[in-house]
Amino acid sequence: SSPWRWYVVQSRQVLDYYYEYTECDSTGSRWRVAIPQSPGACTGLPEPVRGTECTFSCKAGEFLEMSAQECTQCAAGSYSLGSGIRFDQWDSMPAGFSSLATSLENGPHGADRIACNSSSWVPQGNYLESNRDECTVSLIYAVHLKKQGFVSFEYQYLDNNLLFEFFIQNDQCQEMDQFADAKWLKLTNHGEWATHTVNLKSGTNILYWRTGGVLMGTKVVKPVLLKNIQIEGVAYTSECFPCKPGMFSRAPGSSMCEPCPRDTYSGHGASSCTPCNTTSQYAAEASAVCKDRPPCSKKDYFQIHTACDHEGKTQVIYKWIEPKICLEGVPGAETFPPSGEREPCPPCNPGFYNNDMATCSPCPPGTFSDGMKPCKQCPAGTEPTLGYEFKWWNILPANMKTSCFNVGNSKCDSMNGWEMAGDHIQSGAGSSDNDYLILNIHIPGFKLPTSVSSRSGTEFGRITFEFETLCTADCELYFMMDVNRKSTTVVESWERTKARQSYMHIMTKNASVSYTWAFQRTNQPSDDHSLCYSDCHFTHTSGNVTLTFDFSLLGSVGTLMNGPSFTSKGTKYFHQFNISLCGGQQLAVCTDNVTDLSITDTQTEKGEGANSVKSFICQSTVIPASGRGFHTALSSQSINLANTFLGATVENTLDGIRARPELYPWTSKKVPDINFYYRSLEATSSCESGRSAVVTLRCDPEKSTKGELAVPSQCPAATCDGCTFHFLWESSGACPTCTEKDYHQIEGVCKGGHQDLLYVWTEPKLCMGGVTLPEKKTLPCEGMELWVRLGAGLGAFTAVLLVSLTCYFWKKNKRLEYKYSRLVMSANKECEMPGADSCAVMEGENEGDMEDEIVYTKPSLLGKLKAIASKKYENVQLNSSHSKALVWS
Repeated sequence: SSPWRWYVVQSRQVLDYYYEYTECDSTGSRWRVAIPQSPGACTGLPEPVRGTECTFSCKAGEFLEMSAQECTQCAAGSYSLGSGIRFDQWDSMPAGFSSLATSLENGPHGADRIACNSSSWVPQGNYLESNRDECTVSLIYAVHLKKQGFVSFEYQYLDNNLLFEFFIQNDQCQEMDQFADAKWLKLTNHGEWATHTVNLKSGTNILYWRTGGVLMGTKVVKPVLLKNIQIEGVAYTSECFPCKPGMFSRAPGSSMCEPCPRDTYSGHGASSCTPCNTTSQYAAEASAVCKDRPPCSKKDYFQIHTACDHEGKTQVIYKWIEPKICLEGVPGAETFPPSGEREPCPPCNPGFYNNDMATCSPCPPGTFSDGMKPCKQCPAGTEPTLGYEFKWWNILPANMKTSCFNVGNSKCDSMNGWEMAGDHIQSGAGSSDNDYLILNIHIPGFKLPTSVSSRSGTEFGRITFEFETLCTADCELYFMMDVNRKSTTVVESWERTKARQSYMHIMTKNASVSYTWAFQRTNQPSDDHSLCYSDCHFTHTSGNVTLTFDFSLLGSVGTLMNGPSFTSKGTKYFHQFNISLCGGQQLAVCTDNVTDLSITDTQTEKGEGANSVKSFICQSTVIPASGRGFHTALSSQSINLANTFLGATVENTLDGIRARPELYPWTSKKVPDINFYYRSLEATSSCESGRSAVVTLRCDPEKSTKGELAVPSQCPAATCDGCTFHFLWESSGACPTCTEKDYHQIEGVCKGGHQDLLYVWTEPKLCMGGVTLPEKKTLPCEGMELWVRLGAGLGAFTAVLLVSLTCYFWKKNKRLEYKYSRLVMSANKECEMPGADSCAVMEGENEGDMEDEIVYTKPSLLGKLKAIASKKYENVQLNSSHSKALVWS
């Protein structure tokens, strides 16, 4: 059976039964059957009859009257879409819709599952409101389409702390194929209602609108609002829809209802509207009731400058905001101020001229003017530079519009968002702090001068404006762009009070474009970025030692993801931190990959979205794909932890912030830790003076230059008190720059008259970059081997000489000893032989033979010397014939 039921109304009486068609068979036919409203409550039901063809449908403004099975016009005060259905009234949850809170898969306690049972989508009259807590809640509607169709709905999605997705399943609970950008819905543009449309296939389609988030602390999120759900592709509708209060349809066969005009109202299913008593009451367009007129206040009127008259005069006058709903002359009513003095009109804007002292007209083609002089022809060889330049704001230019828009209501719809103020245009009063005061200008296209366009590259035009914001409370100014009426993009935004300054945006393609300025007073914290940042260089002097650091080696941005953590309801999430030490290189960016608005190509290249947070240190919450029933990993809830750089020092305190080195024990004292101190002045519920952060850089030669980021083990979320965040960045890139004192020289041996000089780092090496090791040097040298060889030769020669001299003197001594013994022997012989007058060898004898005959005992050399020294000989007188006397003593 069909997943919804429409009751048949006949003669304004509800029957005890209703009709339904059976499912179509293979031949495309079906049967109409009667079903009692309450089972067993009645008898005598009509017999089943053959139904209309399955492809049968009625036109818009008609419904299928099941009794006759014919298309019938809707009565006045009702409407139908023919082959579609629409839900635009949410006084209660319409039939067929259900709200289901998803059980927490990661919940550690069963009580957490029960805590989400009370979370649901809530009807709020004109719209449906999602839950405000972190429970995942799905709005479900099942529809059976006989042909291909679509579903369309309007929504407001204001808070990126809440995740919002829309997807479709078939009757087998299988998710239908669709693009990611069609599944994850984008934040609405500053409170406007956005329309989302998805094509549907024939058959059963189960529609899911799912919200969920991760909430830390007691923060309350803004809910998602949903209205005007329309589904096309059903075969028929068996009943017309009554017009909701504030709407009417005056003629039968209507396909839609019209809103009641101002100062009229209507009830449910009205065919006409009832006027209010305008003396004391009023009603806005599409009102269900009349309201009492309040006393007039300053927000009920505004000032303008009148158009210049023929005397060139203008005047400040005041006008009531139309339609006027307030009462004058009652207690508490504000007095309408008188008009101001007539004063000279401001000049015309450049490109215009004043021809009759009353109006400013554009200069003819080929001419130019500064607004104060008549239009002149451009000199030969030149052409006018086409463009709009608005310097004077007496009246609103023809191509500009101003309006006031309020989130969720229409109180300021009739107000002027911006007001003329002579030499400037300023934001209006609005009706509340949440109003968006909008100023818009439409540019149909661009045409650069010929001389510029030939060398401009991709530039087709540019817009420049000056502005300042004066805010006693939080406020924000948005500059937005809409190209070819496709989607509005936030180009730039400014928060809080800003001094007068100029801003320029370049248009990179020739297209129709609308530029919009929206100003809002808010209570939301801002992400104001300080202009002061570290240049990545640091010098520390201790005693006579100076260390120089260059932290640019660490890279522009470091990333750390810790966790997992769990919320009070058991949702699993991670914290991702992005850290930029030197903002001059690149600031850290934390994006929201689900709720980013449409961004330009330039922003995409930089990885920045409209909801990104850009600062020195930022944090985003990452929900894994398996958690919360979502199908992809999500990054959201980006916050700014540090947008002001205070300084870098080796000290443990700076500007009231303490580094707490005990969180990171370290034994080495050769290279001190460097602490970078940051602060964010955004006050939170737990940090009245804002957050602060300390990044401790530690030299570790064993790490890469990029290094590793860590958080204290005692504080796994990087903070122990929720206000001060501590990070440790260990890296070789955090080591000091190398100098000549970090290496030493080693002398090699002298080989072949050459000697090598080598340079090596002093271990352990605690430096990075800076000076490099000198190249190996080769120097000439005097080899030590030559002297060794010369000394060895001299020693050997001396030894040989001594041995030779010893042998020589020993032999000589032997001869003398022999001669002496012969003399002794000849002196002792008893014969008459005369004494020899010489010691000559006898004839026929030689000295060698004689030596062979003499036998004696060979004394040692030492003994010989002693014997020679101790002998006492007497003088012996030899024969006188001897020419010489040989004396021994």
